[in-house]
Amino acid sequence: MRLLKILDEKFEEYLVVLLLGAMSLIIGLQVFMRYVMQESLYWSEEIARYMFIWLICIGISYGVKKNRHICVDTIFNLLPERAARWFSILADLLFLAFAIFVTCKGLEVVQGIFRSGQTSAALEAPMWTVYTAVPVGFGLVIVRLMQNILSKVRAIRGATL
Repeated sequence: MRLLKILDEKFEEYLVVLLLGAMSLIIGLQVFMRYVMQESLYWSEEIARYMFIWLICIGISYGVKKNRHICVDTIFNLLPERAARWFSILADLLFLAFAIFVTCKGLEVVQGIFRSGQTSAALEAPMWTVYTAVPVGFGLVIVRLMQNILSKVRAIRGATL
C-alpha cells in the first residue's frame, strides 16, 4: 500500500527528473565529444529528442496533478465561490473528454506504427516506443483529472454539509 501511495504522489516527478537528467547528460556528452574530442555521437540527438517527447507527455500529467496549467481565470473570478467550483469541475470534465479522445487516437497511431514496423533513423529503434508517450501521458492525465474532479466534488459536498 505504501508503494502505491508513493507512486501516486511522486511518479511523474521522479520520471520527469530522470528524463531531464538523462537528457542533459546525453546532450552534455555530445557537446564534449563534438568540441573536445572532435567526434560526434550519431545517436545522441535522436535519443534526446525522444526523451524530450516523453518528458513533455509525462509533464502534462504532472501539471494536471499540481493544477499548474495555464488557465483563463477571469470567469472564475467573476462567479460566486460555489458557482466557480462547479465551473472548475465542468472545465475538468471537458479536459477529461479531450484527454480520452487523445488517448484513444494515440493508441490507434501506436497500433499503426507497430504494425508498420517503422524504426528510427539513427538508432533503428521501433518508433512505437516513441509514439506510446502520447497515450501513456494522456492516460495519466485521465487518472489525475479524475482524482481532481473527485476531490472537488468532495470539497463541495463537505462545504454544504
